[in-house]
Amino acid sequence: MENCIFCRIIKGEIPSAKVYEDEYVYAFKDINPATPVHVLVVPKMHISSLEGLNDENIENVVHIHRGIKKVADITGIKNEGYRVIVNCGESAGQTVFHLHYHVLGGTKLSEKII
Repeated sequence: MENCIFCRIIKGEIPSAKVYEDEYVYAFKDINPATPVHVLVVPKMHISSLEGLNDENIENVVHIHRGIKKVADITGIKNEGYRVIVNCGESAGQTVFHLHYHVLGGTKLSEKII
C-alpha cells in the first residue's frame, strides 16, 4: 500500500524509533505515547485490520505475538506487566488501517480499559 504510513515506516521512507524487527514484524515507539513504554508492533505484510486476516495471512498473528514478547523483554516491562491493545475499525479508535498492536507499560495501569 503506497500511501499507508506504516508500510512507509517499514520501508524506511519515514523515520521511526525502532525497538525490534525480524522477517515478519516491525516494532517502533509510538510518536504520541500513552504510557512511558508505548510500542506499536505491526506485520510487515499490509493487513488492514483484524478483519483483514484470512487463511492466507493468519500466520502473521503468531509472528506478531512473538514480536510482542520480544518488545516486552527489550523494553524491560516483561516482569512488571504490560497491556496489549488492538483497535479494529474506526469506531474502535483505529486511525491507521494497517493492523497494529499497542504494547503499553512502564507504569501501573488501571484495571479499566477505557
